[in-house]
Order: sequence, then structure tokens, then C-alpha cells
Amino acid sequence: MIIRERPSGLRLFFIVRGSIVPRIKWPLAVTVLLAGIVTLTHGTLFKLKIMMTPIPFSLIGLALAIFIGFRNSASYDRYWEGRKLWGELISKSRSLSRQILTFVSPAREGFSDWQPTDARDVRRRMIYRLVAFAIALRHHLRDTEGLDELREYLLAEEMEQLQLMHSKPHFLLQRMGYDLRGCLENKQVSEYLAANIDENLTAITSCFTGCERIKNTPIPFTYNLLLHRTAYLYCFLLPFGLVDSIGFMTPFVVGIVSFTFFGLDALGDEIEEPFGVLPNDLALSSMCRTIERDLRSALGETELPAALLPVGYRIL
Repeated sequence: MIIRERPSGLRLFFIVRGSIVPRIKWPLAVTVLLAGIVTLTHGTLFKLKIMMTPIPFSLIGLALAIFIGFRNSASYDRYWEGRKLWGELISKSRSLSRQILTFVSPAREGFSDWQPTDARDVRRRMIYRLVAFAIALRHHLRDTEGLDELREYLLAEEMEQLQLMHSKPHFLLQRMGYDLRGCLENKQVSEYLAANIDENLTAITSCFTGCERIKNTPIPFTYNLLLHRTAYLYCFLLPFGLVDSIGFMTPFVVGIVSFTFFGLDALGDEIEEPFGVLPNDLALSSMCRTIERDLRSALGETELPAALLPVGYRIL
């Protein structure tokens, strides 16, 4: 995700880092070069004058702009839904850790002056597993392993089982359910409060499932392919329709139109899959770190991992 202030004045024309220019620079350069050649030859190709008027480009350009706008709206809906799901995950993680520390009693008898940092405390184990779940979900959505990041928060036996699981977040939620059942059987929590805690576990499962739905159901490939082809053909043919009416200004106008269409098309591609590592994707690592810091702080720990800050205006 790009984090930087909106530029003012002429600076906005010279900003490259954080813009879509690096991704579209080559097709944009080819289009402008083609427009320059068409301008120099006055639209003549192999001694054949290609006669085209601006009228069909006006009609096609209007339709293309509508379709690109619709596609980008659909892509942003996916991006924003992903952000809302991770916001819900942060909220439910905080609520769940609060409920565990407040309503679940220590496992050892006569342990009244409890400390949640005690390694034998089931509450600490559950909260650490909640941190591990957020990290595992991030790697699950980005198709990476990340087992080394989880070792700090899981028992050795859990790590051995986790390596065999195809869905590591689901396994960790299942283990949370087992621990909650154990607390209920050991009279560490009442049935009513256990049901409330389980509601938060269910809500976290819904966040997990919603993220999987976005990841595994992209915008139909045929739709994207048609849009890409139309945008490229339109920009490549546009110089032939402008050269007779605007002359030497053709490359400049074609460059502006191509930048707009190629840029919107590429931006839609990036935010369509919001859980990746492209510059405009969601900052999942930062949100995981937020959960990690909040939950470990709730346990009374003071040596917390540092919050993630943007590097080169970009944060993962």
C-alpha cells in the first residue's frame, strides 16, 4: 500500500514512485512512438493513406471509458471488502483476547494472583494462537509458507501438526475451539460466557472465509481479456484518426489518452487481488503487526515488536 501525502502544484506531474507509470511505461512508450511515426508519415502506411475520422473513436472511447469504470468499480469493491474483513478481524481479535483474559479462569487451583504471561496459562496459549492465526492467514492469502514466523507463538506439537495441514488458519481456529471446550469442561468459564467467546471465533471464521472467497473468485478472465484488447487496439489506432485534424499534437493527445486508459486498466488489475504484494495491495503485514502488538500488550508484555512503517512510501 502506498502511503504519502497528495502532491500539490507541478510536483504531481513528476512523481513516479507510488504512481502507476512504472507498470505501463512500455505500452505507453510504444503507443506514443507509433503516434509519432504516424504524424511524420501523415497516416501513410506502405504508400497507402489510412483515412479515419475521429467520430468512431469518440463512440468507442465513450463505451470503453464506461466499461473500464465499471471494471474498476468492481475491483475496488473487492479491495474495500478485503479491507473491511481485515478490519473486522482486528476488532474481533481484540474482543476475543479481552474475553479470554477477563472471563476464563487460570487452570491451576489456588492461583488467584494470576499473570497472563505464565507459560502454563491456557489463556496465554489461546491469545498467542490468535496472533499466529493472523500471520498464517496472511501467508495463506499470499501463497507463502511463513512457518518460521509462527514458531514463537505455537507449541512444538502444534508446529508439527501444522506443517501437514493444507489450511493452516483453519487448523489454528480448530485448536482454539478445542481449548475453549477444555476450559468449559474444567469449569474455567461458564457456558454462557463460552458461547459468547465462540461467537467471536465464528466471526473470525467468517472473516477467513470471506478473504478466501475474494482470493479464489477473480473477475472473469474473458471480461478482463476483452477490456485489455479493446484498450490496446483503441490506443494503437487512435493516431490515424487524429493526425489529419490536430497534426503535430497527435503524439501528445495520444499519450494522454493512453496514459488514462492503460493506467486505469493496470490499477484495476492491482486492486482486483487485494491480498498480494503489489504497491497498491492491502498492507496485510502491517495489520498483522497491529494484532500482534495489541494482543501481546494485553498479556502484559512490554517488549513488543516495532510497528511497521512505510519504506519508500510503501508499506506491506
